[in-house]
Amino acid sequence: MVVDVLADPLDAVFHALADPTRRDIVRRTVAAESSVSGLARAYPISFAAVQKHVAVLEQAGLVTKRRHGREQLVSARVDSLHAAGVALDQLADVWRQRIDRIDAILTDTEGEPT
Repeated sequence: MVVDVLADPLDAVFHALADPTRRDIVRRTVAAESSVSGLARAYPISFAAVQKHVAVLEQAGLVTKRRHGREQLVSARVDSLHAAGVALDQLADVWRQRIDRIDAILTDTEGEPT
């Protein structure tokens, strides 16, 4: 089964964050707005490759770009990062509940004869 990663905005966010370079770009742009050329200098890849990474992040809603003279400045969108964090917290809650149920079952069966 092939899943369209852009069908759900949250899927696009996690797809974008699956790449370590893109996660680093988000970290850098959370700390401070940065130009695409400035970001490109930080990586051992081509300027075009960094542009593509930024485009994926922008399409996922994790960053925005704005023109300032000849430069394109990239800023993180904290609201999108927050939404991803909420989704992960919800998944963690589901797993905590499952572990609690398993613990309760084990505790209930400890007193029973084998």
